[in-house]
Amino acid sequence: MTGRHYLDHASTSPIRPEALAAMNQWWAAGHGDPSRMHAEALAARYEIEQARQQVADCFGARSREVVFTSGATESIAAAVRGAAHRGAHQVLSAVEHSAVRLSAQRLEAQGHQVTVVGVDSTGRVNPDEMAAAIGPDTSAVHCQWANHEVGTVQPVAEVVAACRERFPDVLIHIDAAAAAGRVHIDFAEIGADLMSISAHKFGGPPGIGALLVRRGLRLVPLLEGGDQERARRAGLENGAAIAGFGAACAALEDGGVEQEASRAQTQCDKLRNLAQSIEGVVEYGHPTQRLPHLVCLGISDVEPQAVLIALDRVGVAAHSGSSCASESLEPSPVLEAMGVDAHHSLRLSVGWPTTDEDVEAAAQALQESLEELRKLRA
Repeated sequence: MTGRHYLDHASTSPIRPEALAAMNQWWAAGHGDPSRMHAEALAARYEIEQARQQVADCFGARSREVVFTSGATESIAAAVRGAAHRGAHQVLSAVEHSAVRLSAQRLEAQGHQVTVVGVDSTGRVNPDEMAAAIGPDTSAVHCQWANHEVGTVQPVAEVVAACRERFPDVLIHIDAAAAAGRVHIDFAEIGADLMSISAHKFGGPPGIGALLVRRGLRLVPLLEGGDQERARRAGLENGAAIAGFGAACAALEDGGVEQEASRAQTQCDKLRNLAQSIEGVVEYGHPTQRLPHLVCLGISDVEPQAVLIALDRVGVAAHSGSSCASESLEPSPVLEAMGVDAHHSLRLSVGWPTTDEDVEAAAQALQESLEELRKLRA
């Protein structure tokens, strides 16, 4: 096996050439502050609004519903904190990203109430249980489109419908960071109020994302100061990153999402079939309702940190949600919520530049690494 094989696209995906070209073009143009009235400023404003429309088109939103942020983490914080002014209670699923969970915990420390709704063994939430947790003082319900660790896709349309039936005015926020660019997303069709997105997850530049805000909804902004983003997010716009974000979205037009999803599904089917032929390896997450590009494996008898190091030594980049492979000292909250082994997981994920050779190399490396590590334990 030669070269490097990057299978950690669920963490971040390399920038697409279209996005890089758009960023270079922005820098070469010498744009000014888009809030001013001179020619350089107006050129910048034009490029930003063009990118805003590209993002809106990609996710089924109106351009005025797109608020540019530094990424999904900021978008989530804006949604959680902004909704808190409408009521003292929020609801979220047990498998939400740490950005949602920790933002909600901060509210709890300030006297708000937070209800965490459990999931089944595949990581899927029950829409009726989400709706049942809503009360008169509930300001927001948070439900991810798909899980970042095991790939399970949530029944978001059913969650929205159930919550609307119980309390029509409750805000519903969908964290779509893990799903963006991987599956078809239509903000208008799903009927949510807020949606969080990060560009770097599907080949856009890092440090840029969006909070989609339903037309007519006004939230107290997280960042205050200037009137950028129609007074919804203060601070000089990161024009180059916005242009790259728009270009990455445009690269997925005309069936690009479906084409990449089909290729990713084929690659991951091959990867999971090869991996599950190895003794002591199981797959986590829903068997069919799942993201096409991600495989999460449970590996018995071997510490995930040792597996990651062994894979990296032979050129394969992967990830584990287990505590020993991260800065946290806690087991994976997602796997704990599912009731499976939260200490021994391995996540492999493909992306737009992944080749069949990458997948075959990763499967071979995993089998050889596990055999070697288990011999050392014997």
